[in-house]
Amino acid sequence: MSKSLIVVGGGITGLVSAYLAAKQGRKVTVIEAADKVGGLLNTFKVGGSDLEYFYHHFFTHDAELAWLLKELDLSDEVEYKKTSMGVFRAEKTYNFNSPLDLLKFRPITWFGKVRFVLTTLFLTKIAKWQNYENVASYDWFRKWAGKSSTEALWGPMHKVKFGPFYKEIPLAWMIGRLRQRMNSRKQGDERLGYLKGSLSVLCQRLRECLEDLNVEIITSAPVEKIVVKKDFVQSIETSIGSHTADDYLFTIPTVHLKELGGLPSSLATDLEKIEYFGVYCHILSLKKPLSDVYWLNVADPNFSFGGVIEHTNLINCEEYGGEHFVYLSRYFANSEDIATMDKSDVKALMIKNFKRIYKNLQDEDINQTYLFRSNTVAIVTDREFSNKVPSCQTGLTNLFLSNMAHIYPDERSVNNSIRIASEAIRSMGMNTDYVPKNLSLSGKIGFLNQ
Repeated sequence: MSKSLIVVGGGITGLVSAYLAAKQGRKVTVIEAADKVGGLLNTFKVGGSDLEYFYHHFFTHDAELAWLLKELDLSDEVEYKKTSMGVFRAEKTYNFNSPLDLLKFRPITWFGKVRFVLTTLFLTKIAKWQNYENVASYDWFRKWAGKSSTEALWGPMHKVKFGPFYKEIPLAWMIGRLRQRMNSRKQGDERLGYLKGSLSVLCQRLRECLEDLNVEIITSAPVEKIVVKKDFVQSIETSIGSHTADDYLFTIPTVHLKELGGLPSSLATDLEKIEYFGVYCHILSLKKPLSDVYWLNVADPNFSFGGVIEHTNLINCEEYGGEHFVYLSRYFANSEDIATMDKSDVKALMIKNFKRIYKNLQDEDINQTYLFRSNTVAIVTDREFSNKVPSCQTGLTNLFLSNMAHIYPDERSVNNSIRIASEAIRSMGMNTDYVPKNLSLSGKIGFLNQ
């Protein structure tokens, strides 16, 4: 196990992969393009503390994450709290947490509410995702959940999250998404977790453990080229020099990997088929809370964001010097107008729509705003997407892949990123049987011995 390994990408998947390999004696180097590791888990300073660029929370059933936190002696730093959900529809906010809330939800007819309950139970308890890869989620909801619930809830949520692809998303993905949320409920209440001090604590502790394991971490070194001879990677060229190893594991988005050259033509062609969504997270610092709702789904058409996540309804505002923080989230495809808008225009548009929901909010109630963007935050998982998921073993003897595509049909999360890191290391011939598995649907495709 003295073989060397280079892990390209310092997000959570790359860092955990490096940790698992180094624990088994591999000589590991992590190469990251940015000036710090963490990827989508990175944070910035606000109110005397750290806050993520992109909102995060944990589920009670996140077994892989619980294992990692225990490994890093961080288990006692996680707080779980009962949270609430709402829906904004027809210019009105509704609570959406219980059967009684559903009964009070006027945009759906009585018969539609019955169909809503039955179809939700079917998807979360009975349906096998493998049987619904070629079934469009939007069409399925129209047929089985009914017109009123689709037009009032499922349809707008599909459109704002998936943009021009909203009719192509398979029901298999929705099954993974709904089960992830429902499995975190107990007696109807959902409890979500967060790490005290933000995910920067996790990244920093993981980095410290890697350094203790003699893992070299190189930042500000984007990979520019993969040098291949026959079916073997000889080296990778970065902006600051060449690096060699026995094996290479790439955890970066496929859109970046395919630009590096050296890949087998069949793999390069397959990677070309994978598209990504971008996301804007507009973070508002407020002088006062908005509501008691943690997660508000926006189901009205023509909104510039699809969710309002009131972070300080999960974490006490005292952690941020009394400031209240809210995320406005908007996914986008590269073909949408918002993808090319100036940041100041995006912020202005979101604020305008935000005031449609919270009509009593005044400009003086807003302390500060921040806008963060990622162009590769989620995969466009269209129908039969399992056929597009690349194999961890690439066809090059010593080149391996593990990235967001491997999370399908589940939704991305810190836990699922740990899952696919473990599956990748196992596919490379190392033992990861000690890493527990929850009921997640991620890591099912593209790895060995599935």
